[in-house]
Amino acid sequence: MVLAYVATVVVSATLVTLATAWRTPAEALNWTWFLLLAGGAVVHLEAARGIERIREIGAEGSPHAHMQSVWLFAGVLVLPMPLLVALIVISYTHSWFRVYKRRAVLFRKVFSAATVVLGSAAAQLVLAWFPDRAVDVDGPLGLLALVTAGFLYWFINYALVVTAIFVTNRQNPVRTALGNASDVLIVLASVGLGSGFAIILNWRPWLTPMLLLTVLALHMGLLLPQFRVAARTDSKTGLVDATFWHDVAERELQRARRLTSTVGVLIIDLDHFKLINDTYGHLAGDRVLRAVADALKHSVRSYDLVGRFGGEEFAVLLPGVSNSEVRATAERIRFEIASLHIVVLDRLGESQVVAGLTASVGAAVFPDTATELSPLLLAADEALYQAKSNGRDRVATAQVF
Repeated sequence: MVLAYVATVVVSATLVTLATAWRTPAEALNWTWFLLLAGGAVVHLEAARGIERIREIGAEGSPHAHMQSVWLFAGVLVLPMPLLVALIVISYTHSWFRVYKRRAVLFRKVFSAATVVLGSAAAQLVLAWFPDRAVDVDGPLGLLALVTAGFLYWFINYALVVTAIFVTNRQNPVRTALGNASDVLIVLASVGLGSGFAIILNWRPWLTPMLLLTVLALHMGLLLPQFRVAARTDSKTGLVDATFWHDVAERELQRARRLTSTVGVLIIDLDHFKLINDTYGHLAGDRVLRAVADALKHSVRSYDLVGRFGGEEFAVLLPGVSNSEVRATAERIRFEIASLHIVVLDRLGESQVVAGLTASVGAAVFPDTATELSPLLLAADEALYQAKSNGRDRVATAQVF
């Protein structure tokens, strides 16, 4: 039933695309707008892909709102349907390779793109009823055109996605399928920004770089705090805390089961960290923890998740990696920590340099080591204990069954 529903939506989007292709030829100016919008969409997602990866995982089982609608709805207003579909395909293909690293379920992304195509087609159909393009209409009539088109663009996409989620997850409450009201506001805000972008693109195209900076600033300035609050960030390091890390890890294991993929787990413990606190004081120890947290984030990919488990212990979630890649990442982390030179203030307020830090790392991989999160973490923790027992400052890998 679910596959039939998804296939119906995808086929409908394909038929709409084919039916409108010959009726709306692209002009030279349309190609210029298309290239500007496609470039903006790619640059925007590249800048925010780390955040979007975590937000998408956190939205598992509910609609995922993203700000690509800024570019897509602008395309609704200024592009013919064939180029608009090409823009949607570029946006979703780019996110498939760069944000989700081909580890999302492909048919879900194809379905999502199809719902956007149908919503965009409905919006353009409404705009065709008005005497001129929405970006050319001034006064109440132009506002009505934009509001109506924006509503249909959002509602058709939202309704189709919510229906698919509800049919797929009947055991979940309906409110889960509906998603958060704040996510709806994100899409509506993106539609509003897209309208402004289309108008500027049409009348003052040389101002488009400024609007691109505005979109990026809003995304990083508004969604990052939202992510941090939702992630229950550890105040000392800026990393996610253990509770959120566990939640994301459970979802990643579920995703890996569906895709027959892998998930690596690292548990990292700083060697002799108590000596730093005893020598320089706890404020210096906190400074060291922040520096180590930064080193961990720079040592892994943007979509890997680094969390603090407490004290001087950290955990890293590595989706889609092999046993050799997990060990290579662990060795790279160990090397980065050993290379740190951290300026701290001691108990007397004098500057001191903390160097020569070492760390022990335990590694485990799903499903080779274990098929559930708790046994996987226990295996990584046991490997960490072996690393410490064997002299510290080394990586130990859990046994593969």
